[in-house]
Amino acid sequence: MRPTGRLHLGHYHGVLKNWIKLQHEFECFFFVADWHALTTHYGEVEIFENHVLDMVIDWLAVGVNPGSASLFVQSKIPEHAELHLLLSMTTPLGRLERVPSYKDQQEKLKERDLGTYGFLGYPLLQAADILIYRAGFVPVGADQVAHVELTREVARRFNHVYGREPRFEENAEAAVKKMGKKAAKMYTQLRTAFQEQGDHEALGKAQALLAEQQNISLGDKERLFGYLEGSGKMILAEPQSLLTPASKMPGLDGQKMSKSYNNTISLREPLEDVEKKIRTMPTDPARVRLTDPGDPEKCPVWQLHQAYSSDDTRKWVQEGCKSAGIGCLECKKPVIDSVIAELEPIQKEAEQYEKDPTIVKSILAEGCETAREAAKETMAEVRSAMGLGSW
Repeated sequence: MRPTGRLHLGHYHGVLKNWIKLQHEFECFFFVADWHALTTHYGEVEIFENHVLDMVIDWLAVGVNPGSASLFVQSKIPEHAELHLLLSMTTPLGRLERVPSYKDQQEKLKERDLGTYGFLGYPLLQAADILIYRAGFVPVGADQVAHVELTREVARRFNHVYGREPRFEENAEAAVKKMGKKAAKMYTQLRTAFQEQGDHEALGKAQALLAEQQNISLGDKERLFGYLEGSGKMILAEPQSLLTPASKMPGLDGQKMSKSYNNTISLREPLEDVEKKIRTMPTDPARVRLTDPGDPEKCPVWQLHQAYSSDDTRKWVQEGCKSAGIGCLECKKPVIDSVIAELEPIQKEAEQYEKDPTIVKSILAEGCETAREAAKETMAEVRSAMGLGSW
């Protein structure tokens, strides 16, 4: 996540709730993408001085747990930049120019000079961010799937160029024997079924078998993944997109909640301000007087009811609004209560980190250590494959 400072309910419902769930299901790496912020906001030093800690405090306050995931800052892991540089040697320029968001962002941000190498190359930096941790899955929205596909292409091309190590087949057969008799026999049978009969179910079973192996090294495991498909050693793993459910959190005006629309409720906003914002939200224009019936579908408040209210409350709103049986302030009351009930524990949790930011810095430092160890492991293999590891 780019360092944008304090987060709002849109971030919480659209991203962070999903992170909280995933941290209990996978080994997760969550990082502050400060180098990515530079691609569009270079020169704005205050972003990096003020926003990083503010954003991570919100992560921690909502329940992102440093005991379950690694939290770190991208620029503290120089291996990201090194892998980005090395991948740029094999990535066609035209492929980056065809990334859908490249032209879109240039159109949207016309006031900024985005005709830079960094902006053109940010999808490749994103690929390096993913590949350096050999990620199996990347949680993304539908609009980011194309970036993960580019990452897969980059990994595939790199493996094709550099994955043919000397004596590859001999090393792969030696690795098979290390699996143990039963597992080795099953792997060989499944490999034969896939390569000779095109049995994709056998391929999936063989991949699952390899993933379970505890008695072979990571290098041998990746070698066997490549051997399975008849290719070379898989140096960089191809990730899959893990689609994040679309956020249903509207802004105060009914549009998507966004700082650029000035329609947000921040996670640490004073609760009296939250109540005031919701009380003054626009409603169905047809309801000029209390006795005028309205249509919830034309009211931004109804969208908040869909995110926060129970079926019974929504039914009450539908009936009361259409019959003019309830007023707009009365309709807003359950939403106000629900939003405040959600924010109160978050704000209480945030207080400890606001009072002592050194706790946050310590968490990030520990996360950086974990991330860097994983990154160094990948880079050792990448350098070796490229012939850069012998000096």
